[in-house]
Amino acid sequence: MTEWDVKKLRILRTLRDRGTVTATAEALLMTPSAVSQQLTNLAGQLGVELLEPQGRRVRLTDAAHLVLRHAEAVFAQLERADAELTGYLRGEAGEVRVGAFSTAVPALVVPAVRLLRAGDRPGPDVRVREAEAAQAYELLTAGEVDLALSLAAHAPTARDPRFSLFPLLVDPLDVALPVGHPLADAPAPRLADLAADRWIFGGSGPWSEITTAACEAAGFVPEQAHSAAGWTAILALVEAGMGVALVPRMASSEQRREGVVMRVLEADRPRRHVVAAVRHGAETGPAVARVLEALTDIAAAFGRDGSFS
Repeated sequence: MTEWDVKKLRILRTLRDRGTVTATAEALLMTPSAVSQQLTNLAGQLGVELLEPQGRRVRLTDAAHLVLRHAEAVFAQLERADAELTGYLRGEAGEVRVGAFSTAVPALVVPAVRLLRAGDRPGPDVRVREAEAAQAYELLTAGEVDLALSLAAHAPTARDPRFSLFPLLVDPLDVALPVGHPLADAPAPRLADLAADRWIFGGSGPWSEITTAACEAAGFVPEQAHSAAGWTAILALVEAGMGVALVPRMASSEQRREGVVMRVLEADRPRRHVVAAVRHGAETGPAVARVLEALTDIAAAFGRDGSFS
């Protein structure tokens, strides 16, 4: 019978995800030579070639992809076993490490923790790590967090066998205008009405992409007057009359400024989709399941239209 070595299979999967032996070694805290040796041993155990040269790099063979398709089922079953064992040893009061993007921490994670603490049963010990939306899946894959809150735009496809995805809410994007802006009191502002305005958004990353895509869908390319990533900085610039910005309602509910008017874009309805993700199989663990349930309840309270109830 073929010998399947889980540790070596994880190395092979990391190579597939990271692309190079060097990146794989860095991710697993190994040396490149150790990675190569382990994969050579795995190929010998399985009796197939797993890697083939491609210039100065290597690529996975068809046999390697076949092996990994079956290995994903093994990894998922091990996650379920680990979750059940953790539940057995700790009960439901285990530890859950949550990676979440900045606006999700005050809007979803903190209220979910409060909800867990208010229950009759002891809740899991939730450890929070702030991370960019796109980084969340790297942390999840590396085992550095147990649950990730991210945006659907950065999520893997539902067919990715490594993760289980749970849609949480649709977060509308409102436009932040300085007091005195011509559209601050307009009856039904549209994005196209702001085509000549100066815009404030990040120089790169998800929020730059979201703002640019929303404006292009409205028929114009926004002129970026200022680059800022934090909502405190963005709204301060808007308040000073230095430009306008799209702001997710999750963020605007936590950030209030007297000199900023938030207007709903009913005609355009730009939005972002917030999802939770765990490694496939881990959702059966009692602690992770309770945190997911609490996040779902808070998301429902936020409302599918993005307004708190």
